Amino acid sequence: MSDQIVIIGAGQAGIQLADSLRREGHEGPVTLIGTEDEAPYQRPPLSKAFLLDQLDESRLPLRPDAFYEQRDIKTRFGMTVTAIDRAHKTVTLDTSETLPYDRLALCLGANVFIPPIPGTDLPHVLALRTLADAKQLKTALASAESVAVIGGGFIGLEVAASARKMGKTVTIIEALDRVMKRAVSEPVSRFFEALHRDHGSTVLLETLTEEITPGGVRLKNGDMIPADLVVMGTGVAPCQELAMASGLHCENGILVDEFARTSDPDIVAIGDCAAHPNYLTGQTLRLESVQNAIDQAKIAAKTLTGTLEPYRAVPWFWSDQFDIKLQMAGLSGGADTSVTRGNKADRSFSIFYFRSGKLIAADSINAPADHMAARRILANDARTLTPEQAADTGFDLKQAF
Repeated sequence: MSDQIVIIGAGQAGIQLADSLRREGHEGPVTLIGTEDEAPYQRPPLSKAFLLDQLDESRLPLRPDAFYEQRDIKTRFGMTVTAIDRAHKTVTLDTSETLPYDRLALCLGANVFIPPIPGTDLPHVLALRTLADAKQLKTALASAESVAVIGGGFIGLEVAASARKMGKTVTIIEALDRVMKRAVSEPVSRFFEALHRDHGSTVLLETLTEEITPGGVRLKNGDMIPADLVVMGTGVAPCQELAMASGLHCENGILVDEFARTSDPDIVAIGDCAAHPNYLTGQTLRLESVQNAIDQAKIAAKTLTGTLEPYRAVPWFWSDQFDIKLQMAGLSGGADTSVTRGNKADRSFSIFYFRSGKLIAADSINAPADHMAARRILANDARTLTPEQAADTGFDLKQAF
């Protein structure tokens, strides 16, 4: 097909889509538009290895510079799309330039959600989403002695772990009753709470922030947490305003079908901004992960080149904190049974989650073989693994796939 495809968003999803379009045989023009000046880069290391000076900036790009010329992909980095005209099939840039498209891809990502707490605009209050954010945070960490992290999700805990490795005094302030509550089960939450406390951080649960001051964080109960640096790890919200303004259906993300198509059949949406029907849960979900962005991009490329293949990838995620690697496969919400494989005291174990006798997810801590097995089993609709087998370390999980 020789029509023009415009991709808005130059993150993991956007670059994978551009690559996959060429691999699927699309010979027409492909234009990749990104708001940042930098070419697409890895984001997971920004809260970990990059902050700790263990990964040089030169190793962050997702593709070498030559990739764009070799794949004949036109790039418009450092530009923002301000409007989509679906009737005339054009997008308008902040330079007032108008670009035509035959089909459009929205890879808009998500932005950090900043709650309405007084003081979030102070200069020592930072959030982490982009490379520019990471550079600013790295500089601030170098001179800070005490760090308060508001929010105990993945990013907040990863930044907290990095700061503690640098010898900073760290306080984690979480409004809910356990960390990472929206993503993992209670045993996994408690393991990571203990991990951070064991490394010398203070973890405050069910604690609300009243305001941020030049000297730190004032809590709702009146206590003051001294901090030279405050990091907002308060989650993200999907970038859907552009889609909504163009009349696309949105609900906690841009709504797409199993083929990544939006309510406009000539527009697809993928990655953090897209809410898709998840085959494992039967619910509409928006997943924030590198693997989701990659897998959805491959499906969208097929859709845009005339092949309809449903998105049925097993969701998986990971987080590195201190010397612990957490790997998650599937989605554990709605489980009615869970079993532990391995010994928690050895800091190498997995929790397998079942619903109506069928495996739906597994969280693995320093147990990569369990994680890979769980992904293989979840990819099989039969999912024959039983709770008893999962809990038995003598049972070879390979027998279940």
